[in-house]
Amino acid sequence: MSVLDSKIPEGPLKDKWTKHKNDINLVNPANKRNIDVIVVGTGLAGGAAAATLAELGYNVKTFCYQDSPRRAHSIAAQGGINASKNYQGDGDSDYRLFYDTVKGGDYRSREANVYRLAEVSGNIIDQCVAQGVPFAREYGGYLDNRSFGGVLVSRTFYAKGQTGQQLLLGAYSAMNRQINRGKIRAYNRHEMMDIVLVDGKARGIIARNMVTGELQRHSAHAVVLATGGYGNVFFLSTNAMGCNVTAAWRAHKKGAFFANPCYTQIHPTCIPVTGDQQSKLTLMSESLRNDGRIWVPKKKEDAEAIRAGKKRPTELSEEDRDYYLERRYPAFGNLVPRDVASRAAKERCDAGFGVNKTGQAVYLDFSSAIERYGKEKAFTSGHKNPSKEEIIKLGKGVIESKYGNLFQMYEKIVDENPYETPMMIYPAVHYTMGGLWVDYNLQTTIPGCYAAGEANFSDHGANRLGASALMQGLADGYFVLPYTIGDYLSNDIQTGEISIESSEFKETEKAVQDRINKLMNAGGKHSVDTYHKKLGKIMWNKCGMSRNAKDLEEAIEEIKALREDFWKNVKVTGTPGSKNSELEKAGRVADFLELGELFAKDALHRNESCGGHFREEYQTEEGEALRDDENFRYVAAWEFKGLPSEAVLHKEELIFDNIELKTRSYK
Repeated sequence: MSVLDSKIPEGPLKDKWTKHKNDINLVNPANKRNIDVIVVGTGLAGGAAAATLAELGYNVKTFCYQDSPRRAHSIAAQGGINASKNYQGDGDSDYRLFYDTVKGGDYRSREANVYRLAEVSGNIIDQCVAQGVPFAREYGGYLDNRSFGGVLVSRTFYAKGQTGQQLLLGAYSAMNRQINRGKIRAYNRHEMMDIVLVDGKARGIIARNMVTGELQRHSAHAVVLATGGYGNVFFLSTNAMGCNVTAAWRAHKKGAFFANPCYTQIHPTCIPVTGDQQSKLTLMSESLRNDGRIWVPKKKEDAEAIRAGKKRPTELSEEDRDYYLERRYPAFGNLVPRDVASRAAKERCDAGFGVNKTGQAVYLDFSSAIERYGKEKAFTSGHKNPSKEEIIKLGKGVIESKYGNLFQMYEKIVDENPYETPMMIYPAVHYTMGGLWVDYNLQTTIPGCYAAGEANFSDHGANRLGASALMQGLADGYFVLPYTIGDYLSNDIQTGEISIESSEFKETEKAVQDRINKLMNAGGKHSVDTYHKKLGKIMWNKCGMSRNAKDLEEAIEEIKALREDFWKNVKVTGTPGSKNSELEKAGRVADFLELGELFAKDALHRNESCGGHFREEYQTEEGEALRDDENFRYVAAWEFKGLPSEAVLHKEELIFDNIELKTRSYK
């Protein structure tokens, strides 16, 4: 085990990033024209990085498995993006955003990285406004803000319920400009199969053309992985079906340490599971918790009647409703962080107060907000004595203007009108805080291999606050990586073009082909999805919202056995030399079957509860997470040694000089 060097600059926290930018090496514009960079993944982090690197003069190749970068999973981020501009005048600042993020992550993130994130957050909004992103505006024309969980200010900028999509269109337009200039060569429908190391440095990738099946060699002086998270290891999650861990896992197996794999974010406002044939879950934006109140019946008999279809939620009076978040956490109420809200919902449902047929749902109710907004709208419109019907109609109009597309989406899926009947929600896997370990420059333990956005572990600790994923992705892509990668590339100005005819490229391509052949020749009887679903059930039941040592030990053995069976009995149809979605899935599930074991191993070794990692053995009398700062105040970075069970732990100690370590409280 080693102590990891995160290369955090010396000096006061507020000066670190400025000092670092002044101290690191740069590449002059003429030399940038001779340097190639590969960016894998073209969501917010990858798209922003590719556009910015090309704008600076580097030659960029981008790779995505979708038919267009516009389809990256970043579009699914609905609610907003954080920035500490203090437009509301409610006391926000860089420090408060920094503090809320470290506290929200349960004190398991790096101070220096998080402060840098807060420091550049305002620049992101300016950049996106300049690109034409249609953020919501107040009557006077100023950008509007709303609140998200875990904060006491309004700092979330939004574009209705389509923020991620609009931000991605901004990054994509910036990419298109560079594609048109010839500075970006875009390889869509290409999947990275492995990373190529030459003399220990990342010098390229092997990619598979997903239309023709052809394996291709692509070289560069550095490789950036911006491939998102690994939530689909649970099978059912809010992630797009294509989201996977393959690029990050390939890098891990070549020497990049994988940090905190067990840190998973469970999102509290997801449409509940409806049946065994479901392939993914749909998220209702956290922004809804600004105006929606979460409740369950106070009496078990009412909950049972609702589950049996004998009672409607609208029949219950206020006195018969338990607004349990407002009761338990009066200071933050419905806007507690995601991990806290998720565990509270699980506790109520486990106690027998769940409200859908399976008993795994709670209500998100907008009736109070509709009435409040209706009265305000009537008053400002000059209606001094509006009728109840008029108030409701006006209130619904306000709610529709703020959340209309989300309400429409819910009604299409559930076939219930959420303006009339409370939404039903339940927690689900959403985001992963773990990922490739990176230093302050966002470089992994492989020289020349960088990781940005959700693919790295760096900014969110053990739990991500809402609206911070978009902030990190764009901060990394627009304002961090383009500076820091120059420090590494300044040593390559005389290297020249990297040859794809070297033995390293040939050997890596052969290894990829051998793996494909092994998958195709397994000749079993079971589909890829069969194994993915089985893995997902193990992960959710034993490594999900709550974990314990016994379950985790069982999960490790069950995943090992499932992985062995997969390689013997999986059936992959079609041929390798053509379009083959089953082969694509098989490769991704094979990696999930390895990651899942490391995930459980990491969760088992961490004898504490923090953020989204909740160990049942370590909780307070009130059922809250119980950290162990004396023994576990570190990043757990795992080095691959042949099998997940043989992975070696390396620790990066977390030092808190600017924030006092204390038990989180949202009461």
